[in-house]
Amino acid sequence: MSLNFKFSESVQADVSKLDSFKKIISNPKTQFFHTFERDELLVQTRSVFEKFKNRKTFVHVGIGGSSLGPEMLVSALQKNKTHFLFINNIDPDEMASQLEGIHPEETLFYFVSKSGGTAETMAALSIVTNFLMEKKIGKDQLKNYFVFATDPVKSELLDLGRELGIDLLEVPSDVGGRFCALTPVGYLPALFAGINVEQMIKGAMSAQKVCLLDSAENPLLKSAEFLFQLKEKKNISQTVLMPYSSKLRNFSFWFTQLWAESLGKKKNTKGETVHTGFTPIVGYGATDQHSQMQLFMEGPQDKCLILIEVVKFGADFKLNSSLKTNALEKLSGYSLSNLMQAELNGTLKALAENGRPTLHIQIERNDEFHMGELILFFESLTALMGDYLKIDPFDQPGVEAGKIYAYQFLNQLK
Repeated sequence: MSLNFKFSESVQADVSKLDSFKKIISNPKTQFFHTFERDELLVQTRSVFEKFKNRKTFVHVGIGGSSLGPEMLVSALQKNKTHFLFINNIDPDEMASQLEGIHPEETLFYFVSKSGGTAETMAALSIVTNFLMEKKIGKDQLKNYFVFATDPVKSELLDLGRELGIDLLEVPSDVGGRFCALTPVGYLPALFAGINVEQMIKGAMSAQKVCLLDSAENPLLKSAEFLFQLKEKKNISQTVLMPYSSKLRNFSFWFTQLWAESLGKKKNTKGETVHTGFTPIVGYGATDQHSQMQLFMEGPQDKCLILIEVVKFGADFKLNSSLKTNALEKLSGYSLSNLMQAELNGTLKALAENGRPTLHIQIERNDEFHMGELILFFESLTALMGDYLKIDPFDQPGVEAGKIYAYQFLNQLK
């Protein structure tokens, strides 16, 4: 793995936790660590892409993990001019705005729901279907505009897709929604964005090897121990993920769901009430140095900052100027990437002086290989933190009650 890790405090990895991690990833119900090894998933996705590759607009319909991973990939790595829309909420005003500019003959709609019954996604399916029918597109023609991604064994969306002859892609049964970026859920939008999916998979495989190193220098083991000891000894349970890159801003939103939904639990694996977890906070540099950093620097001492540095940007700008002010003269002779690096290092030094713990992760560049590494590393870290907290990181019981009550409320409106 090419990622470089720097910890603000000395940390000794608990090598015995490697066995715990191996048990997690060998569980046939939680195969996020291996699913991208299934070549047929990419082959099937590429076949669908070839069928629809001339579409100029890609509308991704999903919520939570069914959308956050694809949004992250497209915003970080898109290389072409395909127009992307993400229908990821049920705000009627937003939905109207999104549908207003769509030309169906140029558009592919990708509906993603592992269960095949997600209320928000099914609502969008109903609205989009009605939208197309208003444009004289019949039910028998939906297969020319729709692709479904869902559980391959049992799903209402699977049954509907078969009935209508719609192309179907797999959301693997053994991978939870928030762990599915490296599956067809992320592959299809990535292909439409001109992203090299094979390189992303190679990056994930590189991270696999390092996460399984039987060594005290294993960055997965060190990171998990670092965060757990901060929680146990200093009551630091808030984690700020702050990439110094605008293109990686959505990576923080993806991490937020992964971290919060996986680790925030009322019960431990013994059924005891513990109300445990880590609270994720979205940030990105250098913008949040002028927003949240005052709180992070001098506020409650309950946060650890995970800062991601892109060592080499794909573009750069000289800061020489024919205009004359003191500020402009100070910047003259440097580049924009020099300024970003200086802002990051200045923040790291100030945080250290204020006794604020940090985990500084360096990636060589923002590209497919390093994205694959980052995705698998943070998924693995999440899974291992579940073992540290003695909770199940792969369920989400706290979400279910709200869904039940929402349907009860709907029934009252009839």
